[in-house]
Amino acid sequence: MDPVSTWIADTKIPIGRWGRQFFDFLTDNFAWFFDSIANSLATVLDGLVDALLFIPPVVLAAAVAALAWWLQKSWKLALATLLGLVFIINQDLWDETVETLVLVVAAAACSMAIGVPIGIWAAHNARIYRVLQPILDLMQTMPTFVYLIPVLILFGLGIAPGLIVTVIFASPAPIRLTYLGITSVPAPMLEAGEAFGATKRQLLWKVELPAALPSIMAGLTQCIMLSLSMVVIAALIGANGLGKPVVRALNTVNIPLGLEAGLAIVVLAIVLDRMSRVSRGDAK
Repeated sequence: MDPVSTWIADTKIPIGRWGRQFFDFLTDNFAWFFDSIANSLATVLDGLVDALLFIPPVVLAAAVAALAWWLQKSWKLALATLLGLVFIINQDLWDETVETLVLVVAAAACSMAIGVPIGIWAAHNARIYRVLQPILDLMQTMPTFVYLIPVLILFGLGIAPGLIVTVIFASPAPIRLTYLGITSVPAPMLEAGEAFGATKRQLLWKVELPAALPSIMAGLTQCIMLSLSMVVIAALIGANGLGKPVVRALNTVNIPLGLEAGLAIVVLAIVLDRMSRVSRGDAK
């Protein structure tokens, strides 16, 4: 290595040490706060899982199929949903699927609750979006395993940190797509609303959001897919679900188990994707 490169390497900026000191400060002074969040989330999520597992699997599968028919008004989708869920029951992965379903739905709901308001705010404030843009770029390019380290330090193991890391990973999608939808509303529509005396709040609820709804629902679909992609990774920090047998299959080179769990994830992804498309269709 040449002298200049050696000097640059010797004067390394201690970002890692600063990060460790920061997280040590948080855990030393606010451990009670993070523990209370983790315990509260775990109580709610475990309660939902237990409630769904109390229902006979075939009955719950039929209820999900009925919900798919009610949303999409498609007997083909309802039948495919029922067959897919029966396949999961047949593979003895029902408990893991329910745990994954609760985690994915909760993560998608939290991500949308965070992302949509921030996206609307950024669309109406160019300065806010200029600040958010590099942060979103960082969040979307950061390797997913890096998210596990601070979440594991602050919240420990279990389903609660799995939810938190999934929400962090999935939130940029609804923010960007909501921003895109709101900023893409045609100017004549806004001008027409203003001509009729609409306030800013009325423009938002009666013009901008209906026009941006397809983009916002695309953000929901992205949330669901990103949440499912985190299932396996979240299993590494103690989140149960379909990621757990995948990790176990990887560690033991168990091809049958990995294939079964992988197909169950695919089935769940297809079912959730098709069910969430109904609102976009209605919005057109």
